[in-house]
Amino acid sequence: RVEESGGGSVQSGGSLRLSCTASGPIDSSYCMGWFRQATGKRREAVASIRNDGSTTVADSVKGRFTISQDNAKRTLYLQMDNVKPEDTAMYSCVSVYCDMLDNDDDLDVFGIWGHGTQVNVSS
Repeated sequence: RVEESGGGSVQSGGSLRLSCTASGPIDSSYCMGWFRQATGKRREAVASIRNDGSTTVADSVKGRFTISQDNAKRTLYLQMDNVKPEDTAMYSCVSVYCDMLDNDDDLDVFGIWGHGTQVNVSS
């Protein structure tokens, strides 16, 4: 199970840090990532991290968002800096087999998703 926290309302240019804590047994073949979905839009990959520490960040947030992981705390973070109104969305984290991170169908079927945390950015 994974659970997100840290969402809220922030003004444009501000910062937020989202957290996602995993519970239960951890499989080393699993990776974690952040996705977001704005009202009326499709789910969008934001950032993901693999077991070797390599990260993938969407172009839309590159240079502003940073993904990191604390293995000891079993927690995934998303540091959001210089946020923009277009970052407003429900942010969810997922734990899934690493090979499935980039496949929407696999994510839907095999991903372990949290309930999400809402981020609202005002201009």
